[in-house]
Amino acid sequence: MKRKNTSRMKIAFALIVTFVLIAWAIPAEAQCVMCKAVAEDSAKDGGLGAGLNKGILYLMAVPYILLSALFFVIYKKWKADSAS
Repeated sequence: MKRKNTSRMKIAFALIVTFVLIAWAIPAEAQCVMCKAVAEDSAKDGGLGAGLNKGILYLMAVPYILLSALFFVIYKKWKADSAS
C-alpha cells in the first residue's frame, strides 16, 4: 500500500515540475534564426518583432499541450487499471 502512494507522489511531483518549466519557458520569447533576421530587418516597424515572438510562442506551446494531454490520458488509464 505504501508503495502506491510513493509512485503517485513521484508522478505528481514530475507533473508539477513539468508545468512549472513550461510556465517558466513561456515568457522566454526566443526566436529562430530566420525570424530574428526578418525582425532585425524590419526594426523600424516595431510591431512585427512582437508579433513574431507571440507566433513562435504559440507554435511552441502546441506540442507541450498535446504531450501533457497524452500523459494525462495515460495516467488516468493507468490509475483506473491499478484500482481494479
